[in-house]
Amino acid sequence: MPGASGGTEGPAAGRGYGRPGAAESGGPAPSGLPAGDGLRAALSGLTTRGRSFLAAGVAAAVCSYVLGQADLLRVGLLLASLPLVCAAVLHRTRHRVAGGRTLSPARVTAAAETRVQLRVENVSRLPTGVLMLQDQVPYVLGPRPRFVLDRVEAGGRRELSYRVRSDLRGRYPLGPLQLRLSDPFGMCELTRSFSAQDVLTVVPRVEPLPPVRLAGEASGYGDGRHRALALAGDDDVIPRGYRHGDDLRRVHWRSTARHGELMVRREEQPQQARCTILLDTRGAAHRGSGPDSPFEWAVAGAASVGMHLLEHGFSVHLLTDTGSSVPGTDGAGGFSGGAADAAGLLLDTLAVVEHSEEPGLSRAYEVLRGGDEGLLIAFFGDLDEEQTALAGRLRRRSGSAVAFVLDGDAWGGAAAAGPEAAPAPLPLADRLRLLGDAGWTALPVTPRDTLPALWRLADPARTPRTTPQDSPGAATAGGPAAGAYGPGAAYRPGGSYGPGAAYGPGAAYGPGAAYGPEAPPRAAGWKGAER
Repeated sequence: MPGASGGTEGPAAGRGYGRPGAAESGGPAPSGLPAGDGLRAALSGLTTRGRSFLAAGVAAAVCSYVLGQADLLRVGLLLASLPLVCAAVLHRTRHRVAGGRTLSPARVTAAAETRVQLRVENVSRLPTGVLMLQDQVPYVLGPRPRFVLDRVEAGGRRELSYRVRSDLRGRYPLGPLQLRLSDPFGMCELTRSFSAQDVLTVVPRVEPLPPVRLAGEASGYGDGRHRALALAGDDDVIPRGYRHGDDLRRVHWRSTARHGELMVRREEQPQQARCTILLDTRGAAHRGSGPDSPFEWAVAGAASVGMHLLEHGFSVHLLTDTGSSVPGTDGAGGFSGGAADAAGLLLDTLAVVEHSEEPGLSRAYEVLRGGDEGLLIAFFGDLDEEQTALAGRLRRRSGSAVAFVLDGDAWGGAAAAGPEAAPAPLPLADRLRLLGDAGWTALPVTPRDTLPALWRLADPARTPRTTPQDSPGAATAGGPAAGAYGPGAAYRPGGSYGPGAAYGPGAAYGPGAAYGPEAPPRAAGWKGAER
């Protein structure tokens, strides 16, 4: 395409250019403005060259009056009239240009690129002059793209494209597209804006997780998801009153004789495994900021776990420390794995999660203590003694609970400012011990840890047992998670978790697994055993 940077000429490649808008240069003024405002806008669009010509013409006219030189007056009038004529012609020229925008894709993970396609079409009967296009793009997505079109014939189209990328999740508006018209002499420029805007959603990065068997879940990964009674088939023997439209074949005659009215058997509803993901968003609990901060790790972890459980048929309920339950697709505040858009809604929700000013987890506790929430997955930041005890009580209403506890000292940075000074957090060892005593499977998180490696440690079948022979002096512990941070974990004074795994400054996590600033990369995960 001659005269277009980054575009091609021809018909649009497919449909779906978002909400098309139209910008008109010249002609009647915008609605609600006097017609004179359009001319004043055209005069205000004089370029540096146009203003210089106008100033030179005025100066020549004044000098001709002072010096009495008629020829100088003619030169001054010519210089002053040229930019004014260009502005008037550009204002009266009727160029109708339609445009649209397409995002491919409109939802992208952090650090991934999106292709933005622009379409510009001249719908007037006259060819355009030089067109300069600029799309409004947030600073975090990169510089504003600019394009120059030398000439667009009547009915012609141009397609332009550029790419944007963001390391930070969020929702970013793109547009409106600005169009600049210029006269051939470069004396005047007019700017018109399209009305259409689009939104780019940058969601957290999702990591694939290995399948694990979590203790205490009602239906596992697809096993036993549909209940059936041995004697009544798919029907529950608990009857209810007859309603208009009920099938008479479902009448339960024995209950009808006992109650004296028609009673029908209730249909058995399929039992779906449920999971609650608790995300600690308190600003005082997370240190640092940016894409590599612990808070962003927790948000990405919640997204990965949610997507993983949705793929395995769970109904996922997202909860934050503010007590707000995200509206889901299953009618009960959760995201159902059977809904096609459940994953998208979950990611869109996590894309805009920000720090809260809550002092603690009390509101989340009020929500969770109301009933059995099935599997509970929590991402905790720094916890003081009171909040650690409260987090331990959250475990009582769930079948199984896994906590990812972020080590703020290892991440470094300063915590976000809260409404008041927060109490000092407990040492990581104390937080893990208290959560383990309360029944949690507590996993510490450092900057070097990956979520898939930690997720494997949530499987109690992969956690070695601790025996008195393996860990001399350790308390005898029962349960499948002995020797780990979880129900029945062995904890002995001096900070030993599992067989010979000392916990403390400069200590080792597991046999020979050194942990510390100078430590070599350790195996994926640790629960008192080297992996």
